[in-house]
Parts: sequence; structure tokens; C-alpha cells
Amino acid sequence: MIKEFGSKLLIRLGKFFFPIILGFGVYWIWSLFSDTLSKIWPLLVAYFFPPFGKETVIPLGIGILKQGLTVPFINFHVEPVSVNPLSIALAVAFIDIVIALFLVWNYDLAKKIPFIGKFMQKVEDIGKSSSDKYRWIKPLRFIGIVLFVMVPFQGSGGLVGSIIGRLVGMKPWTIFVGISIGAIIGCVLIAYFSEAIISSIINNVLFGILVVIILFIIIFMIFIWIKKRKKVQKI
Repeated sequence: MIKEFGSKLLIRLGKFFFPIILGFGVYWIWSLFSDTLSKIWPLLVAYFFPPFGKETVIPLGIGILKQGLTVPFINFHVEPVSVNPLSIALAVAFIDIVIALFLVWNYDLAKKIPFIGKFMQKVEDIGKSSSDKYRWIKPLRFIGIVLFVMVPFQGSGGLVGSIIGRLVGMKPWTIFVGISIGAIIGCVLIAYFSEAIISSIINNVLFGILVVIILFIIIFMIFIWIKKRKKVQKI
């Protein structure tokens, strides 16, 4: 009885701490072979806090590495270096993957932990309130989660993706695989697109400004379309 309890406790503790150790371990080993992570670690930390998302962290990381940055108050300095978009993309995607893995094993347990539990409950409530908004995911299931995490909008990462997946009745490991695929594809697309845009701005300022203006117009039109759609749904 005692052995069985001890075995279950060790497994439970392993499932809780393994994703955390895996996350720090991979980033530490990665930093030994590449100095990219050491230069953008503040952005990776910021990724855990809204309103930062992959659509902001990745372009900022690429821009900082290409142009350099100095922040005197915290003695943070980055010299301009050549950028590997894939490295930045995978660094950000891995955060979503680790979060999804943690929630596969600890979703219910994490909600019982002080502070963390309240935060998760708050996010879950947000996910439930937005389940109608993302009801298109339910018939698509796995593909829906992949597409949801790929979309570069705030709240489309591993945490909310895990919640939405559970709300539509998907199995935890299916959610994890879907989030992993969606995170990698989405981050890679954003990284290479951002690198192309930033390089265009550096090489040809006028062309770069034109591209940025076009992007803002497209985003504004999407925002207006979503707003109109919400009004129609309310009617």
C-alpha cells in the first residue's frame, strides 16, 4: 500500500516537474551552441505575459538582432548579428509546446495550486466565454486546433489552445500534437515573413514603409470585418 502510494506520488511529481525541467534544460543546452537565445531572452520571458504573442515577440526578436539594441537601465546590450529566423521561430514555438505538455499531465492539478490555479481558472473562463466565437474548431477538431494555434492573434497560443481543445471534447495528447504542429508552422511562417519585411525596410526604406502601410490596412480591414460579423451574430 505504502509502496503503491509512493510510486504514484513519484509519477505525479515527475509529470509535474518534467515539463519545467525539460523547458529550462533544452534552452540551456541550446544556448551553449547558439547565442541567439541569450540575446532575446527578455522577449521569451515576455511571451508568457499578454499582450505579447508570437506575432510581436518574433518580429521584435528579429529586428533587435538585425539592428542591435541598448537598454541602459538594466545594462542590456545586443550587437547587430546575422539572424536565423528558424532559430527564433523554434525558440518561441517550444514555449507553447512545453506549456501544452505541462497541461496534458497537470491540467486539473494545476488549477488547485494557489495563484496558478486562479490564473488558470481565469483563462479557462475566458476560453469558455469565447467557445462560441471559436465554434468552428469543434467540427474540425484536430485541424481546427492546428489552425487556431497557427493564427497570429493574441490568445491563440498553447494555453488557450489547450483550454479550447478540452472544451470541444478532444483528448489531451491529441491537443498536444495539434498545438505543437500549429505552433511550429505558425512561428516559422511569421519568422520568415518578418525577416523578409525587416530586410526590405533596412535595404529600401520607402518600399518597407509601403509594405507596412499595406499590412496595417489589411489588419484594419480584418478588424472591421470581425466587428461587423459580431454585430450580425448579436442580431
